[in-house]
Amino acid sequence: MSASEMSDNSFVSEVIRCAHFSAVKHKDQRRKDPEKTPYINHPIGVANILTQEAGITDLQVIQAALLHDTVEDTDTKYDELVKEFGQQVADVVMEVTDDKNLPKQERKRLQIEHAPHLSHKAKLVKLADKLYNLRDLSRVAPEGWDEERIRSYFEWAYRVVAGLRGSNSKLEQMLDAVFQEKGVSG
Repeated sequence: MSASEMSDNSFVSEVIRCAHFSAVKHKDQRRKDPEKTPYINHPIGVANILTQEAGITDLQVIQAALLHDTVEDTDTKYDELVKEFGQQVADVVMEVTDDKNLPKQERKRLQIEHAPHLSHKAKLVKLADKLYNLRDLSRVAPEGWDEERIRSYFEWAYRVVAGLRGSNSKLEQMLDAVFQEKGVSG
């Protein structure tokens, strides 16, 4: 549902409720940067990219952006998301959730393989998530990461994004600019 299809008050209320849920779930987590940035900055940043830079007003996409790492990185379960935010939002979150029971390299391979088959809403979340992470990597290296690991991440992200193309030209142009700055191309 887009912002124009519901009252401003209920739209804002739902976004804030979702952001609060995510903040509570991620409350003890930190990013891997030297500043140990609160993790909640990431899902809020992904939602901000979608709304402020890509012009996305679909409530379910914004909610999924705010929740996209809750199942993967916290004790949140699919059924809990369905109960709180509905099946459509929960399904988008699950589409972008890695199975942490798999080895890291297998999860990365599956992201590349699954990218072209995601729903449009999940592709938007995934594009914004990659853009946020790549910008963050350009800003500061996570602790323990050298230039080779950063470059490898950019090259892998490029392959994931290739499978998402055709979803949102604004996001894709911004990603292309980040890739170009790093000298990464197909």
